[in-house]
Amino acid sequence: MKRLFSRFLPASMRKGETTIPVIRLQGPIMPGGNQFRPTLSLATTAGLIEKAFAIKEAPAVAISLNSPGGSPVQSRLIFKRIRDLAEEKNKRVLVFVEDVAASGGYMIALAGDEIIADPSSIVGSIGVVSAGFGFQELLKKIGVERRVHTAGQNKAILDPFQPEKPEDIERLKQLQLEIHETFIDMVKERRGAKLADHPDLFTGMFWTAKKGLELGLIDGLGDMRSFIKQRYGDKAKLQLISPARSLFGRKLGVFGSEAPEIAAAAAHGLADAAEERAMWSRYGL
Repeated sequence: MKRLFSRFLPASMRKGETTIPVIRLQGPIMPGGNQFRPTLSLATTAGLIEKAFAIKEAPAVAISLNSPGGSPVQSRLIFKRIRDLAEEKNKRVLVFVEDVAASGGYMIALAGDEIIADPSSIVGSIGVVSAGFGFQELLKKIGVERRVHTAGQNKAILDPFQPEKPEDIERLKQLQLEIHETFIDMVKERRGAKLADHPDLFTGMFWTAKKGLELGLIDGLGDMRSFIKQRYGDKAKLQLISPARSLFGRKLGVFGSEAPEIAAAAAHGLADAAEERAMWSRYGL
């Protein structure tokens, strides 16, 4: 009878068992995204984070992270939401890196009280980058004239259809330096004395996790399941926190009238695929 009753208790309340909620954060970090092009942002991750920290009996929350980076703002917002809830709910945060946690991905990893990675994972890239294209010569070849009218002399700064101006580039670099300083401050605050004195630590360089461990960027090498079992015992259970199914997903395949919206979303995703591919390929992925 006692055994039967225990089956109806939450796993975290059964004798000798500990349940650790798991959040999976994967993909580039940027606002927007859709069913065909999922991305990480506070809007897309807040629900998962809240659900994981709402499990009262869990002593910790595990985060499976795989991201090449992206928006510094969204990266910091996700980081802050995790840290705020960790302090509010008094829970430990364990981050497990899969293929890569670089740039904004590493910024999110800093939310962990411990960062664990596979020896071949890529970590680091503590820097800021802006990339784009210039199309002014293409317009000349196809006989198109670009016309831009602004109120404010800097409203058309870094227009990809006009030649670059030295003063515009200098302004962009100043913005990058300020964002970089914020990133460096976060790393120093979260990693503290663990960091090695290495000249390339804050240059945007990235390393395998094996080297990252020597540099103090992570705390250990391994995988989530083995680490959790070792830390919380053989009866410890991992509970994956799944996102709620969206209204878009529920309607898909039920009403034919949404076909134009679905096609537009798919086309938008294809248009941005090259940018995302470049982010992953930078780390050999």
